[in-house]
Amino acid sequence: MLGSTVGFGLMAIFIRLASHSLPTWEVAFFRNLFGFLSLLPVLAWPAFKQSRPLHAFAQSVRTQQLPRYFIRTAIGIVSMFCGFWAIANLPLAQAISLTYSSPIFVTIAAIFMLGERVRARRWSAVVCGFIGVLVIVQPWSHAFSLGSLVAVAAAMLSALVAIQIKQLSRIDHADTIVFWTYALWVPMSLLPALLDWKAPSGITWVWLLAIGLMGTVGQLLWTRALKLGDVSALTPISFTQLPLVTFAGWLLFDERVGTATLVGAGIILTSTFYIAHREAVLARRAASQAVSEANPPGE
Repeated sequence: MLGSTVGFGLMAIFIRLASHSLPTWEVAFFRNLFGFLSLLPVLAWPAFKQSRPLHAFAQSVRTQQLPRYFIRTAIGIVSMFCGFWAIANLPLAQAISLTYSSPIFVTIAAIFMLGERVRARRWSAVVCGFIGVLVIVQPWSHAFSLGSLVAVAAAMLSALVAIQIKQLSRIDHADTIVFWTYALWVPMSLLPALLDWKAPSGITWVWLLAIGLMGTVGQLLWTRALKLGDVSALTPISFTQLPLVTFAGWLLFDERVGTATLVGAGIILTSTFYIAHREAVLARRAASQAVSEANPPGE
């Protein structure tokens, strides 16, 4: 999880660097293109061990839910545009802090889209998380900017994507979901990029390649970490991304972190950790109950 956190943190820093010379849409396109190119060998490697590698790979990514992937990727690409714009235009610490509010919106979306029951303790964490968002955004003060709402929108749309991935995973394998996500993201992000295209040059190519590579590495390590460990134990490790990008913002871009951002981030991280902890507890309880029902006493 630490490796994943560093990967995503470095990706955010490279996004800021690349955005100095390229529009958000174009940075997002290259993130998807280079991410897809670096991910394909990982996805295809198991298939190429078979006697008919191309057929095996086609079977491994086969899906009957393609229309749903178009919806999932369309929402995901808008979320990516919002997130990249926030990283490029807001202080890094503020942009990343607001992205950590996504689990708060996931909890709410799960009620309406998955029919999950949320009890008082998790509702309390959701309310606290919203307070943390308000502390950072400060809609009541002169420090408020519409740009901060773009970061909040990215978190909200990311929550919808998380719910859709959960729905897709009921039928499709994780590799299938990842393949079709990237396969559709590349052309979807290319279209708006072409409307405001600027030819990358020099060191910008390095930043773009690093964005795609770090995003893919972060995603693969994150998936692997969730398979090996408990979500509630791993979530605090992911919070180390915030001090990493805060330090980078200070060192590279001469950014200062305000008190409101620090306080709001602390509230959001605390509520996010509690939500992850409660979900892990409930998941273990459900698994234990399922085992008990499958193995009645005396049998």
